[in-house]
Amino acid sequence: MSAVNSSSTSSLAMSGLASGINWTTLINDMVSSESKPITTMETHQTTLASDNSAYETIGTDLTNLQNDATTLSASDFFLSATTASSDSSVATATAQSGAPLGTYAFSVAQLAAAAVQNGSTVSAQPISSTSDVSAVDLNSGAFADPITAGTFTIDGHTITVAATDSLQSVFTQIHNATSSAVTASYDPGSDTITLTDSTGAPITLGSSADTSNFLQATQLYTNGNDSVTSLGALAGISTTAAADQANLSTAISDGGSGKGAFEINGVTINYDASTDSINDILKAINNSAAGVTATYDGANNRFVLTNNNTGNTSMTLQDVTGTFLAATGLSGGKFQPGTNLQYSINGSKPMTSESNTVDPSSIGLTGLSITALSVGSTNVTVSSDTNTIATAITNFVNDYNTIQNYITSQTTVSTTTLSTTGSTDSTTTTSAVAGLLMGDMDVEGIATNLRQLVDASPLSGIVENLNDIGVISNGTDNTLATSTPVLNIALTNNLSQISQLFTDPTSGLATTLGSYLTNTLGSSGVIKTKEQSFTTQSTDIATSITTLQQKITSDETEMENQFVEMEDAINTINVDKEYLTAYFDSTSSSSSGSSSSSSSSSSSSGI
Repeated sequence: MSAVNSSSTSSLAMSGLASGINWTTLINDMVSSESKPITTMETHQTTLASDNSAYETIGTDLTNLQNDATTLSASDFFLSATTASSDSSVATATAQSGAPLGTYAFSVAQLAAAAVQNGSTVSAQPISSTSDVSAVDLNSGAFADPITAGTFTIDGHTITVAATDSLQSVFTQIHNATSSAVTASYDPGSDTITLTDSTGAPITLGSSADTSNFLQATQLYTNGNDSVTSLGALAGISTTAAADQANLSTAISDGGSGKGAFEINGVTINYDASTDSINDILKAINNSAAGVTATYDGANNRFVLTNNNTGNTSMTLQDVTGTFLAATGLSGGKFQPGTNLQYSINGSKPMTSESNTVDPSSIGLTGLSITALSVGSTNVTVSSDTNTIATAITNFVNDYNTIQNYITSQTTVSTTTLSTTGSTDSTTTTSAVAGLLMGDMDVEGIATNLRQLVDASPLSGIVENLNDIGVISNGTDNTLATSTPVLNIALTNNLSQISQLFTDPTSGLATTLGSYLTNTLGSSGVIKTKEQSFTTQSTDIATSITTLQQKITSDETEMENQFVEMEDAINTINVDKEYLTAYFDSTSSSSSGSSSSSSSSSSSSGI
């Protein structure tokens, strides 16, 4: 019997296979029932997230309002000044808060200019020391403009050149292409090329189909004559090659040690002529504390040093080791002294300044700076910058309304009406939706406190409150409205009183509002406290959800195991039942057969 059991039973995980009971459905129903609280908790988490987001929005809006209050709480802000020049081509001006108001006559007799050291004209070594240019390749760095490969045209004949061709070979091509009519030659004295037509016919140069810049690089252009000479020297100075290879007629030397040095205004500049290019050295000058800007004037073939600051100041130059200043012509050039600004204010005696911008200390007008642009006269007017102040007050009102409107939208019931029209009638459905923060006393308290603070009347007299400057309540909610014309008139006529309304250190609107907002937005304020509370609650719920999910999983596993064990037990019983049934059926059949045999024997014996 045990042998039959062992071979017939096994772990039965299929629902109802032996029992006929669909216990998988029972387990699923149990899991669904136990999971219902999770849905409720997740819904609560969503609500908390929405509440937290709403408070974050309120916090952002309050921060904007706090910034406005900070601006309006500074008494200097209401002293903001603006300037105007009757002739802005002569001078412009800027004014800081507190600059004396009024109109000032400003006259310029001479502008300030920077001192300049114009180097003497420098030249490049000619591309060849003789008229024989067979050793001069077109790709030689000696040319001021590199020559490109391609074609060019002379008298309608095409000449093709490669960058590796020698200049002498190009002369030969010109001679052959023109059937010996045009010859080309090089003059080392002037460093130029001359084309001559032996027939006396005018030489025509170039074509729109040319692909090489040979004619342009050699400065050869049609002139209507039978002889054309380069307009200028062919050789050029290279500012990118190593300084001792720059092709200057006087080579730059660093003394042979790679440690060249020179001084400008007492500041030492070091260089290595074998590795540093002229551009590198000019850059080193410009980045140094010498206070000058160094450039190469290619149009006039000279190097130039310009003081960074204007004014009648000097400039000192000296080669220490090597010949950079001498080779570039800077030490032998012409010094052009700088000039000082000469001006007067309100008919004063002539005054001078090294800069074209006259600062307050120079003119004795606190907070006023004037920049001269040309010789002449202009009137500079300094007035209160009421436009900037009006903009700040308007921004304050707008940001105040933003926060009040948002709080209202989150703490009241809104209604939505939906109309549907059928074939015979129409239906109107109205639904009400409560604001997300409805009933939240903290946020409603913020709205109330803000309203009370801006409604205050801290002063007596012409300007007592916001209403006196054109900022009024609309009478239906917590928002304010601004009358721009009234505000502008008030700023023009009563600027001092308006300043007091906002900046009074004890009861000014911006002062008291700023203090309230600092506390509300601080680490212990209602905004941070509520946000931390929402976060803590959401975290606790997440922990509860995880714990419950683990319990449900455990319960599900335990029930499934119990049902499987039940299936195994039932299966074992069924197997045993089948065995016993078969056994007894077999025994019954054997007994019946034995009885029949005995009866037959008895009958035969009686015969």
